[in-house]
Amino acid sequence: MTNNEPPLINEKQQQRLARVRSLSYLLDNAIAIPGTPYRIGLDPLLGLFPAAGDYLGSAISAYIVLESARLGVPRNILLQMAGNIIFETLVGTVPMLGDLFDAAWKANAKNIALLEEYLGSPQTQQRRKTDWLFLGLLFAVLLLVVIGTTVLSLYLLSLLFSFLGSA
Repeated sequence: MTNNEPPLINEKQQQRLARVRSLSYLLDNAIAIPGTPYRIGLDPLLGLFPAAGDYLGSAISAYIVLESARLGVPRNILLQMAGNIIFETLVGTVPMLGDLFDAAWKANAKNIALLEEYLGSPQTQQRRKTDWLFLGLLFAVLLLVVIGTTVLSLYLLSLLFSFLGSA
């Protein structure tokens, strides 16, 4: 593996892997923080835009899961990937603190690591076809979580404003 590409995948799959690696890097590590070795990506910055940023970030993260499924990743790993996104989304609902967490958690980088670990394993030879029903249900759950966190965020924001208004 001298060229940093996992073995046992064809050229089209390598292009797919390169595409999701680039997206993950853009979302989680593209911006260097001056004077530190730490990097952030666009994902925590998108989170600063109420609702729309969360939807966009989650949609791009879901695309990485979709491409992973198309590469033959089994259900248990796809569930881990979705869990990373859901965890990031849920904690991301906390104003300001959620955005800091989003910068540190890096769900997309974790998901790429899971994908690369799978592609580099001997079981990769036994890749399965994409289970579209399972994938559709997985995305429906992701969408419900994002919508639910948006509703929760708006509700908490309205409580905060009503509290501040009565004080």
